[in-house]
Amino acid sequence: MPARFCPSGQLGKPTHIAHICKSHRLSLKPKFAKECNFCQRSSETELILVFLKLDMRKIAEIPINDKPREKLAFKGVQALTSKELLMVILGRGIKGRDVTILANDILKLIELEKENLTFEKLEALQGVGAAKAGQILASFELARRYLIKPEQKINNTQDVLSLVSEIRNKKQEHFITITLTGASNVIEKRTVFKGTINFSLVHPREIFSDALTDRAAGIIFIHNHPENEVEPSEADIKITKQLCEAAKLLGIEVVDHIIVTKNEHFSFQSKGLL
Repeated sequence: MPARFCPSGQLGKPTHIAHICKSHRLSLKPKFAKECNFCQRSSETELILVFLKLDMRKIAEIPINDKPREKLAFKGVQALTSKELLMVILGRGIKGRDVTILANDILKLIELEKENLTFEKLEALQGVGAAKAGQILASFELARRYLIKPEQKINNTQDVLSLVSEIRNKKQEHFITITLTGASNVIEKRTVFKGTINFSLVHPREIFSDALTDRAAGIIFIHNHPENEVEPSEADIKITKQLCEAAKLLGIEVVDHIIVTKNEHFSFQSKGLL
């Protein structure tokens, strides 16, 4: 259990150990009570209030070595709480709203929304704004891209559909590429276009530039039809043919082009159209 220091100011003499019991109630067990007048005359409720007050201190009230950035430098990033990590990302608060309060509010929102967290929801918090909302989401996305990399193998169409389920109900068209290794493991999933896609203006260079950077052996194209018509249009067929020709020149295999609607899908590969 982590030792807490005496709130009466006798630093170096741990007086309480905080822990969560099975009923999820915070309890503080006095130690060295004979050495601390504060402990002798304070009830457990008063001690809890003291520690809660310590947790809500403004950044200027925190000792220099306990401030998040300094703590990170001396003890490593793993030593920081989630709230302290957010404080490092935010840097500072705004007038009348300390960074500790901002971090606390943002952490509550993250815990509530989880994967549904959006720029708009963050920006709506008092004192956050567009810049700080962008900083937080950019940090999360960077971690997702480079640190959270569970291996995903594409064996069939269903494996692809599970990766793009979020576009089934979109009201705008989305064109997505999935690059693959020679063993059919996913390298990266990218949204290349969003909005009304005019395939006559789509150049293969824009589609394959990232695939070349990835040194991909294969690529899958996916786009949605918001109007719920699953059959490919003439433009869909034409652009697929052009992309296959370009991929052949680049030495990249077009594994499939899949059209998705709310409840259906169309696979060019399974229909023999590649």
